[in-house]
Amino acid sequence: MYSILPALVSVLFLGYGAYVLNSRGVNRISMIFFVVCLTTFSWQAAWAVLFQVRDPGVALSIARIGYLPILFLPTTLYHFITELTGHRSEKPFVHGSYALAGALAVMIATTDWFIAGMYTYFFGHYPRAGWLHPLHLVQTAVVITRGLYLLYRRQQVALSTEKARLRYCLVSMLIYSVAVVDYVCNYGIELYPPGVMFIVASLGLIAQAMVRHNLLADPIATAASIAHEVRTPLATIRSQSRVLARSLPELIAGYKRSQAPGLNAQQLEYLGEIAQHIEAEVSRSNFIVDMLLASARAGSLQRDGFAVHSVKRCVDEALACYPFSERERDRVSVTMRDDYRFFGSDTLLVYVLYNLLKNALQAIKAAGRGTVLIECQASANQNLLVVTDTGLGIPGDVLPHVFDPFYTTRHSGGGTGMGLAFCHKVVTAFGGTIGCESEKGSFTRFTIGFPTQLPSQAADQHVAEHYPVPHQAK
Repeated sequence: MYSILPALVSVLFLGYGAYVLNSRGVNRISMIFFVVCLTTFSWQAAWAVLFQVRDPGVALSIARIGYLPILFLPTTLYHFITELTGHRSEKPFVHGSYALAGALAVMIATTDWFIAGMYTYFFGHYPRAGWLHPLHLVQTAVVITRGLYLLYRRQQVALSTEKARLRYCLVSMLIYSVAVVDYVCNYGIELYPPGVMFIVASLGLIAQAMVRHNLLADPIATAASIAHEVRTPLATIRSQSRVLARSLPELIAGYKRSQAPGLNAQQLEYLGEIAQHIEAEVSRSNFIVDMLLASARAGSLQRDGFAVHSVKRCVDEALACYPFSERERDRVSVTMRDDYRFFGSDTLLVYVLYNLLKNALQAIKAAGRGTVLIECQASANQNLLVVTDTGLGIPGDVLPHVFDPFYTTRHSGGGTGMGLAFCHKVVTAFGGTIGCESEKGSFTRFTIGFPTQLPSQAADQHVAEHYPVPHQAK
């Protein structure tokens, strides 16, 4: 009788995992969620058998086997949350938690330090906590608390559409944490373990969020697909603005000759420049489209298309194509001490410079003063590309998070928090480094370091392009 509930819910957990895989396909996050469900299934299936066994020795063997998935369950859930929130920097902690769970699993199999025998309750046998069991409780508390923190933090800075979906997971984790009530049975309190019902509700909510509410949707990829569709109306607007640019001067000149009352000189002057204003806004809109598309592409960077490029050409192109507003270009200067070569994508580096320029110009605009300096120089250890602005600077509590995906302090200003994360991903793919130093109210400096040695294949390509071998006479 007491085995019916764990038997039923074990099948339900397996169904959750299969449901998500079938609905959303096989990817990194859905596979980790399936592992969470599979781990929970194994635990409950073992407990369904355990509650049927009457022999204490057999029950102890089943309990040792059944406790193995319990050891790994909190870590698999923590792993799932780190992938969902994009906190890849948590990997060392995830691996460390898996290692601790593995060490405890060895202790279960070889000693009685973790399971020190069995209790006999009204519903059947249940494992007795050994002196090492509290370590597992501490580990569970730490990883679940950390997972809640990561979800909360991501939910605070997420885009509005993603924020609603993440709330499902945050609520789910809070429900999941109530399941720790089951551990009281390991310490002699005779209570039919109800925790599995909380886990059923928790994982069910997450499965619903993943399938029905598209929890796995990439907001940047979605925005990029929308941005791509905007290109057509932008092209139409640009075409019409050029028609205006050709026709309006004659129309205004005729209006002036007619001396008709109505429009004053200032209004006529504005009409004469309106085509230029429309063209500038179209350029800025196309710039945003390009940035979104580049950010989406950066999610799956392929090094196959990388080649050797001149950093000077990339800087020149960025400055030539960036949609500066009035007088912004005058605030930007370049010091090209050395023109060096790097191995990567010139297009992506231009977009990196776009991002850094955009941030720098916003900082000096907010400060009401300042300049931007772009410097290129080669050294023995690294080739450097440095962008410095003398604007507002970055507060000390914000500085450690500037490269975190979706971290933004401009919640009402259109910031998505993906610009610098995009820069970090691109520069890392080039084999380089990017760092930020800042002093609030004084300056902000982004330093990109490129390897001085090109990959052997790229170096051969560079030599072949710039120093071709002359044809030999036959």
